[in-house]
Amino acid sequence: MLDWESSHALARALMDAHPDADLDTLGLEQLNAWILELPDFGDDPHLVNDDILTDVLRDWYEEVTLDGAN
Repeated sequence: MLDWESSHALARALMDAHPDADLDTLGLEQLNAWILELPDFGDDPHLVNDDILTDVLRDWYEEVTLDGAN
């Protein structure tokens, strides 16, 4: 199960679900909606905040950057 504390796992799941996402224009509201749509996400949607979403987005960006470097 994915939850708000697993930002890296969320980022990896989002990479699979949205491989063509433009992270430079992705807003936090859209990111939140995409996380809530993930089939393995099971945390309380009301516990999210901007810091959590920013962490997920940062991890996703880092993963894309690392994958692109290989």
